[in-house]
Amino acid sequence: MSELTQSKLSEVLERFLKSFKSKSGENTYEIRISRMIAMGGKSLIVDFNDLLIYDVDLANRLISEPDEVLESFVTAAYEALRTEGPSYAEKIGKRNVSVRIRNLQDKMSIRKVTTEHLDRLVAVTGIVVRTSDLKPMAVEAAFKCVKCGQMAHVDQTKMMLKHPSGCEHCDEKRNFELVEKETKFVDYQVIRMQESPEELPPGQLPQSFDISLVGDLVNAARPGDRVILTGVVRAEPEYSQGRGKLRLFRSTIEGNYVEVMGKEPEQIQLTKEDEALIKSISSQPNAYERLIESVAPAIYGYETQKEAILLMTIGAPRQVLPDGTTIRGDINVLFVGDPGTAKSELLKYAARTAPRGLYTSGRGSTAAGLTAAVVREKNGMMMLEAGAVVLADQGVASIDEFDKMRTEDRSALHECMEQQTVSVAKGGIVATLNARTSILAAANPVFGKYDDYRNIVENLNLPIPLLTRFDLIFILKDKPDRARDEELAKHILEIHRKGEYVKTPPIEFELLRKYLAYAKKTTPVLTPEAEDRLLDYYLRMRSIGSEAMITVTPRQLEGLIRLATARARVLLHEKVTEEDAIRAVSLVRRMFETVGVDVKTGKVDLGVLHGKPLSERNLLELALDIFKQLEGRDKKSVEGKKFIEEMVSTGKMNNEEATRMLQTLNRSGAIYEVKPGFYRKL
Repeated sequence: MSELTQSKLSEVLERFLKSFKSKSGENTYEIRISRMIAMGGKSLIVDFNDLLIYDVDLANRLISEPDEVLESFVTAAYEALRTEGPSYAEKIGKRNVSVRIRNLQDKMSIRKVTTEHLDRLVAVTGIVVRTSDLKPMAVEAAFKCVKCGQMAHVDQTKMMLKHPSGCEHCDEKRNFELVEKETKFVDYQVIRMQESPEELPPGQLPQSFDISLVGDLVNAARPGDRVILTGVVRAEPEYSQGRGKLRLFRSTIEGNYVEVMGKEPEQIQLTKEDEALIKSISSQPNAYERLIESVAPAIYGYETQKEAILLMTIGAPRQVLPDGTTIRGDINVLFVGDPGTAKSELLKYAARTAPRGLYTSGRGSTAAGLTAAVVREKNGMMMLEAGAVVLADQGVASIDEFDKMRTEDRSALHECMEQQTVSVAKGGIVATLNARTSILAAANPVFGKYDDYRNIVENLNLPIPLLTRFDLIFILKDKPDRARDEELAKHILEIHRKGEYVKTPPIEFELLRKYLAYAKKTTPVLTPEAEDRLLDYYLRMRSIGSEAMITVTPRQLEGLIRLATARARVLLHEKVTEEDAIRAVSLVRRMFETVGVDVKTGKVDLGVLHGKPLSERNLLELALDIFKQLEGRDKKSVEGKKFIEEMVSTGKMNNEEATRMLQTLNRSGAIYEVKPGFYRKL
């Protein structure tokens, strides 16, 4: 096969295109060429497996000598196109025809591409992290001789523009000018591919490659897409300023075919046996309890939190209304807890279990790293780079040390958590990327340990709008309890002694991952019984306490619907039953009983999550009334001591609380200090 000349090779490949039949007896490529003419396409997609069946030597030569074989393939495809549709072939010309190879057998990770693969055809898997804007690239440049005006056409194969060696009509050797109108251009784009997070060896930097895409391949992939890319590995010289080419080269890949791996995160392959096993698990009477028990089996206790992780990993279906409005289906969960309560372990487990998961720590994450950034390359190209929540699209993003993040970095998550998009407007690039991600965050209390005498907002240094975007918030407290401490210690000691789980989980890890990926495909519908149960709880919560109390908002009702739907999904049900609604209500009630309680009154008051519970707001109003009385009509400055005495005399607070109230008013800007110890209202 290697002795074949270029023309003979074209003939062999043309025979392959005209004669290859599929298992059903159809002429595969004749049908594809007809479709190509009908659709106005310029690329013929060839399956590598078909070539392997037809001629093994030819397939191997394609891998080792892609430039020669692909050139002959284009000639063969053009000839076949001329036979099928002569007028269309004439119209587009041979230069615009491409042959794309897909389904190469040995798919490798980016890390394995070495100098051995230079000028060979490879298939690599990875994730797109950057895409550049489109630029026209000259493929046939038209030059005009300055002396006699004669036109010369030069084929362009390298990145540097190649000029004519001389004019055919006169003796001019150097003076030529480019004529853009006569020059033929194609679309050109650079994307950067990086190793998938799940393939990355621990402690290693992710390897990446720049891929050049030409013609109809541009815009085939966006940042965040996982792709299989077929292309030819090239070595490009590096340049040094003033010294020309260096001895050092850099590897790039010339893209031939880009296949985006399903719009769904389908890394997990399911067999018929797996499906049967999954259905049998879901049909058992205690299936839900067994699934919860299988979540993070190495961690003792935390059944409620494990249930939340299970529901969050599966989530509810995302809905798009006719006018384009989207209803979020992903569930966001926040763990607030004392040090050493296994928060990070739960987060890492969730990122491993989800069909597509990423784990990141707040201290090392910036707003650009979490969402998206616009980066200027050395060559001046602006490239859009995807961050963690975009890369975890349709999966779970676990963000540890949520409280350690800078405020401006954390605020970048507001849009992602509710609208599920990331908008970028920088450096002339305005883009909106998908971030359909569940956020699982963990934070430590401000005071080191959770203070039971303070509300959650005082314990957590987080902005209130961000706090209300979490569907579930759980407090993990570390309280000494002899019996529980003994059980936990025995559990830890046994794990260390055995080096395996103390109690074998009902469903092992790989099967659980497959189960969750399968369950994400179901779209349950709300039943009237479930609706009534959710409505009843919502209205009851709305009517709690007095009118001045902030109660639940429609955001909490949507959270309830998501949780109920996720539970139905977990059990592979087509309908959301009343039992699903009861479990969702139970989960939310458990959250409110810890997070939504006003510590001063001991009553559930969701004003706690919105900044100030009713008891605090009442005291604030009282303090402002007393200040108003003391300043009188003349608006004279009020002595701090006098104000504190008046507050204490009402009997509603002691000296310490009154002093704290004065500081709160001063800090919030309601009053300001005119001279030491004297205050005035703004």
